[in-house]
Amino acid sequence: MSFSQLGLSSPVQKALKHRGFTQPTPIQKEVIPLVLAKHDIIVRAETGSGKSASFILPILELWLKQVGEGKAKIKVLVLTPTRELTIQIADAFSTFGVFLDRKPKVLSIIGGESIGNQLYDIQQGCDILVATSGRLLDIVTKKQMNLSHLDFFVLDEADRMLDLGFSEELDLILKELPLKRQNLLFSATYPPKMQLIASKITKDPLHISSSGKEVAVQSILQRAILVNRENRGPLLRYLLGSEKWEQALVFMANRRSADNIAQKFKKYGFLADSLHGDLLQEERIFTLERFRAKKINILFATDIAARGLDIDGISCVVNFDLPRSPLDYIHRIGRTGRAGRDGVAVSFIGHEDKEHFSLIEKRSGVKLEREQIAGFELSGETPIKEQGKEPIKGKGKSKKDKARELAAKASVN
Repeated sequence: MSFSQLGLSSPVQKALKHRGFTQPTPIQKEVIPLVLAKHDIIVRAETGSGKSASFILPILELWLKQVGEGKAKIKVLVLTPTRELTIQIADAFSTFGVFLDRKPKVLSIIGGESIGNQLYDIQQGCDILVATSGRLLDIVTKKQMNLSHLDFFVLDEADRMLDLGFSEELDLILKELPLKRQNLLFSATYPPKMQLIASKITKDPLHISSSGKEVAVQSILQRAILVNRENRGPLLRYLLGSEKWEQALVFMANRRSADNIAQKFKKYGFLADSLHGDLLQEERIFTLERFRAKKINILFATDIAARGLDIDGISCVVNFDLPRSPLDYIHRIGRTGRAGRDGVAVSFIGHEDKEHFSLIEKRSGVKLEREQIAGFELSGETPIKEQGKEPIKGKGKSKKDKARELAAKASVN
């Protein structure tokens, strides 16, 4: 099936061709016709499935048919959990709308930037607003934004928003929206709290589910390499040379580790940098643009880069430190092997990681052969864990997770 068979117009098809997209993904085949038919939908789709384009393309089609003359009014509102995803989706609306007879005015509204400038841009008129919920709420409370003309409300990465205590913010935002609108919800998972959120937004949606495991695993070679923690840095340097990875995204456990190892790799002559939540927004955008432009070959990042970031050409994802959640493993490796390209995902496994990685394999539906690289073999013995000591990562909830759940319950009550 081609994009033309999905009911997309020539200008949108031209933009797709210009970006190198030739065939729709399975989720796009299902979602695009339903959005064009003006259904409310709830889509469960993993990273790498092409879900962003599945709502951006048909919304552009419908927007063009409904847009009136005069000053632009906000017709589309998209909420996302992160600043990076907000900017990326806003850019995608502009990119896919570049050949339309009337190009949409698209704004991204995020924290870390001047709220005064954002208010000014909104008041000058915009058609499509993409925002993080916190900053949108800041602007809504100032009563200087009109959302009464809204036709489309999109909630992207909705399950991630639940983690951030989103329910109360959503209630306040929904009060500003017209009751008559088309609602589109996208989520990688669908926990019970997600059902509560969905019931607030839409009453009779169509449900679509696409397993992201198949999407991620299909084009990605997954590898598990046994190595002692102190040898992970030297092993990574060796692999970067021997495997000829042009661009590598390396996931670290925390911000300090990402900064420290990036500095070490720079000293070894690598084009490396770090990405994490402690950076100013301008620094995060600058770093990502340099990575996209291949001015950086190795990006050491926390899980801020695990969801939503769409960067073409990432040769390899390396789990220098394993993710806490098995679901985050799928999100991480989904950064490579995108748009039909092949990719590689490598996980470093030490004695302390064996049980946790087995749990990740079980939850992700994979079983990987353990490799050893000559000169970097895993040595020593697996420490015997005393009864009642720290549980395996991922089996229990962290204090932060428990606090977020309590906050979410309090906001509901």
